[in-house]
Amino acid sequence: MESRKMIFHLSIDADDPRHVAEVIAELWGGIATPFPPVTEGSWMAMAGDERNTTLEVYPRGTVLVEGEGDTDAYGVPGGTGARSATHFAMGTALGVEQVIAIARREGWPVKYRKRGDIFGVLEIWVEGTRMIEVLTPEMQAEYRETMTVAGWNRLMQAMGAGA
Repeated sequence: MESRKMIFHLSIDADDPRHVAEVIAELWGGIATPFPPVTEGSWMAMAGDERNTTLEVYPRGTVLVEGEGDTDAYGVPGGTGARSATHFAMGTALGVEQVIAIARREGWPVKYRKRGDIFGVLEIWVEGTRMIEVLTPEMQAEYRETMTVAGWNRLMQAMGAGA
């Protein structure tokens, strides 16, 4: 499959993440499932479509912060500053080195991360406060192969968290 320029997922915060995810999943004809990798109480709506579209819903006030060294970004409660839970994953036709060069040119922190040992992303912190995940064509293929409803359910079972 050719790589596409697209947004793979978005995140928002809400007072009742489970309910919001369930309503979005209902509108899509998909499913809602817990999303514990970033912060407790998070949920995800999965469309179950050919692009594996998802919406992550974090508890209101969750902010994403850059992990130290070789660690993923994570969510913490109680934000009122420049950070938030809002982020997106996007596809690019560029390679890893090109994406890193652009981020560094802008002075934005950037690093490669393997999310849950299932797909890779380049984690870029726009202006040092807002995270975007950029997926090269190879990373897009990993994402499409693994971020299916069935794939997510397997991952949750392996983590001991039911969907």
